[in-house]
Amino acid sequence: MLKNRSPQWSPRAVVFDCDGTLLDSEKHWVDARCRVLADHGVVPDEKFTDLAQGVHYTECGRLMATMAGRPGAAAELTDALLGAFRTLAAAAPVTCPGAPELVASMAGRLPLAVASNCPQDVVETCLAGAGLLHHFRHVVVPGGPVRPKPEPDVYAEAAARCAIDPAECLAFEDSLCGIRSAVSAGIPVVGIGRNPSHESLQLADGWVSSLEDPELISWAGGWSGASR
Repeated sequence: MLKNRSPQWSPRAVVFDCDGTLLDSEKHWVDARCRVLADHGVVPDEKFTDLAQGVHYTECGRLMATMAGRPGAAAELTDALLGAFRTLAAAAPVTCPGAPELVASMAGRLPLAVASNCPQDVVETCLAGAGLLHHFRHVVVPGGPVRPKPEPDVYAEAAARCAIDPAECLAFEDSLCGIRSAVSAGIPVVGIGRNPSHESLQLADGWVSSLEDPELISWAGGWSGASR
């Protein structure tokens, strides 16, 4: 399943990204960005969408302010973005295909954590609304010395809280930004999505179109929580 690892290898802890991996909330972020930018008479293009995917919300606010021709208003647009996203996500939390089943199958067998660029309250509220939060021992987000993705900090911190060496963890990620973060932390990563970029495929240790992938489900079913 993973490049450069034996078929018998299994993780001792698993760290999930949230948006686009566990929760189908990328649409909420896209809609929130569109709402805020529309208030400034701007329609986001494909280039902006690619740049904004997976980045920390403050960086997204800066990108939006630049696109709106108001570079000094990054904080204002960031606040507006978070407000719009919270409203959309609270109204309709949706899990990604296969996420509830895969997470439930792992729970109790090995430590599970979430590493996200979103605010703590947003992540926990959305996961709770989707019935997933209780499965995770730790939710790690940027703050203090912990820098946002693509820096390695959130993944390194998640591994540390699970008390497992990063090389014996496994990450699940849907964005290039997040894949870079996990790889930089020394954690093997399975990428998720139907149209991965060349760089994403090169960096990821494995790739599936969704968490419903039969090979992934079969592989995960054999994990004991100890690297073999």
